[in-house]
Formats: sequence, structure tokens, C-alpha cells
Amino acid sequence: MIQDLNPLTLLKLASLLLLTGCGGGDGAQPAVSQLQATTLRYGQAAVIQVAGKYMRSDMVADTGSCSGPVFRSDSTPDLAVLTCQVTATGQLPVNIRAANGDLLHSASLMVPLPQVLLITSKGSIELELNPVATPVTVNNFLGYVNGGYYRNTLFHRVVPGFVVQGGGYTAGLVKKDGQLAPIRLESNMGLLNTRGTLAMARTTEPNSATAEFYVNLVDNPSLDYQSASSPGYAVFGKVISGIDVVDAIAAVPTATVGPNQNVPVSDVTISLALQTR
Repeated sequence: MIQDLNPLTLLKLASLLLLTGCGGGDGAQPAVSQLQATTLRYGQAAVIQVAGKYMRSDMVADTGSCSGPVFRSDSTPDLAVLTCQVTATGQLPVNIRAANGDLLHSASLMVPLPQVLLITSKGSIELELNPVATPVTVNNFLGYVNGGYYRNTLFHRVVPGFVVQGGGYTAGLVKKDGQLAPIRLESNMGLLNTRGTLAMARTTEPNSATAEFYVNLVDNPSLDYQSASSPGYAVFGKVISGIDVVDAIAAVPTATVGPNQNVPVSDVTISLALQTR
């Protein structure tokens, strides 16, 4: 049986309940129990949930290759939401510290190699990119992907036994506007123009690649780096699913349209390019 409590005791109990409800007050030591990444993609903003008790906005996160870590304003004492910009693949160490520097929690998350899905009029193609070997090229390609640039572009050049090329033209063979600045050639990075690999198209100027890319239908050693005077073309990824779709594109009838050779008679369209991880 609960005995009657005097007013002073009731006031103390009410204060204790209030502190418990808002996270323990200024004197409670923060405690982190778990980290979970809900979004962790190369080149994009990571969203990491930090679960615990009595957590505060003055906690500090060290996220290594995930730059600019900040706790979002909608964080609570029981669930803090940490965001940062992912700049590398592989192991991502995350250390959460109290304002006084005490380590509250340490964990390691895994950032996978980025993948892109191309949805075409012939089917879907999944690509895996290699930012470790070719960071400039991968960042450029993902800039176009995540900016929606490749939507409704064509595979405008198809050469059986060689390559299929796309990413720069829309229906009617119209050059698409909105290209980014040309990038530095990354052709001598250990990646070769073998069947199913993804590479950047360019002009005769080595550092001229923008949006256009190609997929190798066969091994094409003539496109690899030979020397400074014959620098080849930058391979930056590979087809991991849908090589049959690439082969189907390679089988379409082609014709010469004005100065352009090997143009599909019927449009082969990329309706969507999406970074999936």
C-alpha cells in the first residue's frame, strides 16, 4: 500500500520524471548502444542512426572518409541521426564522442562499390564502378547519373564485335545539352578494355571525355593505354548483370545518318539511369 506523500516529496518525484522523459538532463552521461546506416552510398550523403540514451547535440562524430559529419536537428536523446558525405569505398570507421572527448561508441561500416542500373528499351543493365582506380571518371559519371542527365538518351553507335556507345544524344540524333566540363583521362590505372567493361568515350584529345560512354563487346586491347602518345581510353567499371541486353543492343540493324555511322535504325533508348548502391 502506498502511503500519502508530502508536497515536497511529490515535487521531487515530478522533477525526476521530467528529467527522465527529456533524456536525463545536463548531468546524465550520454550512452550509445548501436549504429545503423540507412543510406550508405559512395558519392552521396550517408544517413546513420545512432541509438542510445541521454544523447545531446554537442556530441562529436569522427567519420574518416565520410566528410562533414553533423547530427540532424530532428535527432532525439534516444535516436540521433548523423549525416556525412561518402567519399570512399571500403571500411568506414565511425567514432562517437561526448563533448569532453570521451569515446562513447566505435564501429566500422562497409561502403560497397557503387552500382548503377540502366533501364533501356532492350532491358536492364547493371554496372559496378571502380572509384578506387578511377575516382575522377566515376565521380563524373555519377554526377550525370544522379543529375538525371542520361534520362531518354540513346545508344547512338553500335559496332558489332567492337562496342556499343551512348549517353550523349536524344531522339533524332540531337546532341544533348548540359554536359559538365571535360575530365582528366584515367586510362593507365590497371583496368583493361575487356568484354563487358565500361569506359568513357572521348575525342582525339585525351582529356576530353564528358558524358558519352561505351561497353566493350569483346576484348579490345587496341583501346588500352600503350604510351603517353597513345593513351587509350579510361575503363572505370563493368557490367555485372545484363550482358545479354548489351549483346541484344549490338545486334540491332544500323545505318549511316549524315556524318554518323553505325546508328541504330530504331532508337535504343536509356529511359533511366539510377545509382542503386
